[in-house]
Amino acid sequence: MDRAAVIVAIDGPSGTGKSSTSKAVAAQLGLSYLDTGAQYRAITWWMVTNGIDITDPSAIADVAGKAEIVSGTDPTNPTITVDGIDVGGPIRTQEVTSKVSAVSAVPEVRALITELQRSIAASAAKGIVVEGRDIGTTVLPDADLKIFLTASPEARAARRSGELKGADVDATREALLKRDAADSSRKTSPLAKADDAVEVDTSELTLQQVIECVVTLVEEKRDAK
Repeated sequence: MDRAAVIVAIDGPSGTGKSSTSKAVAAQLGLSYLDTGAQYRAITWWMVTNGIDITDPSAIADVAGKAEIVSGTDPTNPTITVDGIDVGGPIRTQEVTSKVSAVSAVPEVRALITELQRSIAASAAKGIVVEGRDIGTTVLPDADLKIFLTASPEARAARRSGELKGADVDATREALLKRDAADSSRKTSPLAKADDAVEVDTSELTLQQVIECVVTLVEEKRDAK
């Protein structure tokens, strides 16, 4: 029996386990997967590579539509290209990370990327897990299930510095809090929990426990459709 397609929005700040959880849940349930943060990183990488002044919102807006971003939605091998170039590695550099909040705050950038995200979600025949910061509130407000992952700043910093081998935990924590402040205070589509989202605090949970929790929520939603 074919299961009903389900659209799952997973939001939350950096270091809460969004990407690892979203990919694992999508793979386990046979759904597509989209990392929306990678798309903002990709357009930021394009801006940096092409010498665009990141401090000038109008300069960013003028060229926002020039980059062709293509996201692969296989959760076991998510890919992202810009103008045909594989940027999966380059978009994770510190240079891109430090500039992505400024680029993603520009309304013209958000409008373009949001439309791209909606078209990808709409074309996912079996359903999709979409992770980001404004999915449940702005991109897919009619998603079947909205989940907001949270964790203490200390837990998030420990995880993120573990990913970035040798990173200083205190410095990582400060960087995360700075990113939260920028994402939460921007005028266009700020980081926020949707009113109808299920909040999951991952501070004291293992990744496997978080995955199991989310899989259960998705299964319940699918069975109810």
